[in-house]
Amino acid sequence: MKNKVLIISPYFVPTNAADMHRVRTSLPYFEQLGWDAEVVTVDVRYADIVKDDLLLRSVPGNIKTHIVKALPKKWTAKLGLGSLALRSLWYYYRYVNKLLKQGNYDLIYFSTTQFPVCVLGAYWKKRFNIPYVIDMQDPWHSDYYRDKPKDQRPPKYWFSYRLNKYLEPIAMNHADGLISVSELYINDLQQRYLRLKTKPSATITFGAYLPDVEIAKRLAKQGQQRFDKQYINIVYVGRGGDDMAPALSVLFESLQQSIIADAALFGRLKFHFIGTSYAPAGEGRPTILPIAKQYSVSEYVTEQIDRVSYYEALSLLQQADALFIPGSDDPKYTASKLYPYLLSGKPLLSLFNSKSSAVGILNEFGLRDNYSYDNTPDIGKKITCFFKRVIGGEHFNTQYNEAALHKYSALNTTAQQCKLFNEVIHAKN
Repeated sequence: MKNKVLIISPYFVPTNAADMHRVRTSLPYFEQLGWDAEVVTVDVRYADIVKDDLLLRSVPGNIKTHIVKALPKKWTAKLGLGSLALRSLWYYYRYVNKLLKQGNYDLIYFSTTQFPVCVLGAYWKKRFNIPYVIDMQDPWHSDYYRDKPKDQRPPKYWFSYRLNKYLEPIAMNHADGLISVSELYINDLQQRYLRLKTKPSATITFGAYLPDVEIAKRLAKQGQQRFDKQYINIVYVGRGGDDMAPALSVLFESLQQSIIADAALFGRLKFHFIGTSYAPAGEGRPTILPIAKQYSVSEYVTEQIDRVSYYEALSLLQQADALFIPGSDDPKYTASKLYPYLLSGKPLLSLFNSKSSAVGILNEFGLRDNYSYDNTPDIGKKITCFFKRVIGGEHFNTQYNEAALHKYSALNTTAQQCKLFNEVIHAKN
């Protein structure tokens, strides 16, 4: 008999939110791994994130999805509250109470960066005696921004910092298991909440989901060409941010020096940064172009701040001549976008903090141009060499390590989740 997990994911298909892809790419495999899964999400009408209806095709038709309401943002924004978690908290409380009274659920799984909803886990555990697991895809309460200038802090930082400091202990002091994309996130929480050291935990990256790549390839063939082919187009699709300044500075300084050395050759390069802000359309600020201007290479760089739909993003990777991934100055950061880039078959340059787990993962795959912006010797020369090979149309080996492809496949990462679920259930019994 299968166990039954109720997944709490405020953002879900068809919204293109980064934090729902763990759930989306795991759902096709839960059943064969011994778990029946149901999802409770917020009605897409209340989400101010780009939507992609193609995402609906990637979710098995037999998955039961429960929809809850939220307070309209146009009302709550007047009070300074835009968080989907806070706007939906009351509706989650009421709806899931009814579900837990009626259903025989063995586990509740919070997989979201809308962390305030996780406090409900402690309540449901006490009332219904159901254990819960929290998936830490980002830090919840963190001191990362405390020493940053005001213009580099997230909106409403003063309020959110204090709210998170209050809410996180409520959820963590009763959690029965932790999953995280970064071992350092788990270590921080175990130091902060000592009881978590005795609870099951696992570091599990996002999984590489091959069906997404096939859909993207078809779209790239059918869609209009986005990039001017008189240039060598190097593309990054994903968030920007001030924390990526060190990696971008290394890239743009290398580009600057390359152009000084041979403008005719390296002037053929054009860098495209797309969807760099999580802010609603028209409300984000550029974080890439200002750095390019500092190095006098802005004419070789474009930045589109507004986000694009998920499969459009993957299609743009297919249209590119080469790809680039910048890492954060936070060593705990692991980009969720690694696998679409690796599976694209395109030449790829990565620049991460040397302590980021992404460096080790990319090395496992055998990526040649995988560099640490903070300690790779002669990094400028190595980046220039990458530029030359891309411009020259040199063949890149993109047949990556088969063992790594299996290890980080969505099937295997889902199996790791289910292994932890089983540990939690057995610990309860």
